[in-house]
Amino acid sequence: MKPIIALAMGDPAGISPELTAKLLAVDEVAAKARLVVIGDRRVLDDGAKVAAVKLDLMNVLPGANIAGDGPPVFIDLGHLDPASVARSVATAEGGRFALTNYRHALTMARNGRADAVCFTPFNKSAMRLAHPSYDDEIGFSAEIVGLDGPASEFNVLDRLWNARVTSHIALSEVASHITTGRVLRGIRLTDSSMRGAGFDRPRIAVAGLNPHAGDGGNFGREEIDAIGPAVEQGRLEGIAVEGPFPSDTVFLRAKSGTFDAVLTMYHDQGQIAMKLMGFDRGVTLLGGFPFPICTPAHGTAYEIAGKGIAGIGAARAAVLLAAEMARKQARV
Repeated sequence: MKPIIALAMGDPAGISPELTAKLLAVDEVAAKARLVVIGDRRVLDDGAKVAAVKLDLMNVLPGANIAGDGPPVFIDLGHLDPASVARSVATAEGGRFALTNYRHALTMARNGRADAVCFTPFNKSAMRLAHPSYDDEIGFSAEIVGLDGPASEFNVLDRLWNARVTSHIALSEVASHITTGRVLRGIRLTDSSMRGAGFDRPRIAVAGLNPHAGDGGNFGREEIDAIGPAVEQGRLEGIAVEGPFPSDTVFLRAKSGTFDAVLTMYHDQGQIAMKLMGFDRGVTLLGGFPFPICTPAHGTAYEIAGKGIAGIGAARAAVLLAAEMARKQARV
């Protein structure tokens, strides 16, 4: 049986409507998963016109029985008139649209009505206009799902993963957040999340924080005082982890196949490398949740919204990764 994926439409002012429509027209996606799309049908139909795709999609009520291997369906919440959307502009209305869709998708998976959640790109400015306490998808998702344990974003490019110890914080605050406990938590979560994705014993490289991984303490002591001890503890626990390595070369080794994942210390330390290697295929995965949550690693692309040229590669990869992880978890 194909896994059911609750697909939340993202920011309506960007490329999300056309990406959602394009996903529904991909044969490989239809073969691997049953999509249950959540949003406003008028917004989706507008996106289909932009994408030049014809949709054969039935609307269902929010509480409808969607079990089984049927065709994709659309849950029409009827909460946004596309005529009111200013293209390429972040608004509170657009943020509310995306948050409502995402909340519904998370609730479906939390209640066992979907096996995984995906969403087309959000705009964080719009989300914060709609929900001032919104920090990022991790905190919002944890609140809706009721998650107590650790969670983190992973970037996935084909078979290479990037994890990080800190994420959406100011660069000036990163060093104070690099502790043995936080690094070890990142190592453990990377190992468990990758095992859930089918890796038997993922090989994890840990990047240093400072130039040349601190150069023996000449350029900082985080590698000696925090990162190194966390790596050693991870190894004692049976995790295949090594480091810390200089961050300017560790991705070369990972790309060559020496490692399956790189744990970096802050957001852009890994994001830059991953996006250079495959911007059009990268997936963001929220790890630590009881079900897969995936989205394209790129943003809302306001600069090309409405032009019909948005690439489907990353969105396609996100849905296929979510479907594969859901299948593996169902077999455990």
